[in-house]
Amino acid sequence: MLLRVIATALIVAGVLTLHETQAQQGVKRTDLQQHDLSIPGREVVQVRVDIAPGVLAPDHSHPGEEIVYVVEGTLEYRLEGKPPVTLKAGEVLFIPAGTVHSARNVGSVNAAELATYIVEKGKPLVKPAK
Repeated sequence: MLLRVIATALIVAGVLTLHETQAQQGVKRTDLQQHDLSIPGREVVQVRVDIAPGVLAPDHSHPGEEIVYVVEGTLEYRLEGKPPVTLKAGEVLFIPAGTVHSARNVGSVNAAELATYIVEKGKPLVKPAK
């Protein structure tokens, strides 16, 4: 019983540390909705991603397409094999499935995007690049 309590405490501490680290990195993800699509094995997920000034959301990919709408601020996107693109509020970007990419807030205020993912159901939404 004591070992179970200790193990649980260590797991909770690890999870809290992970959340604190992510918050300190200046990237906050807010899940908005997730629904199955009429296409078997696919789902749509919408997330608001807030990025603090100067902060980088490092290289990663998704198991499907990502459609980005910049809600506020200025974000620079780097997609594998393409020149960087800088978007302001109201601008959009399409990121093909599996494309390694990053986003950096290049402004002096908070930047946010509405990310809509059309992905394979059951796979992790975000895959860090190696």
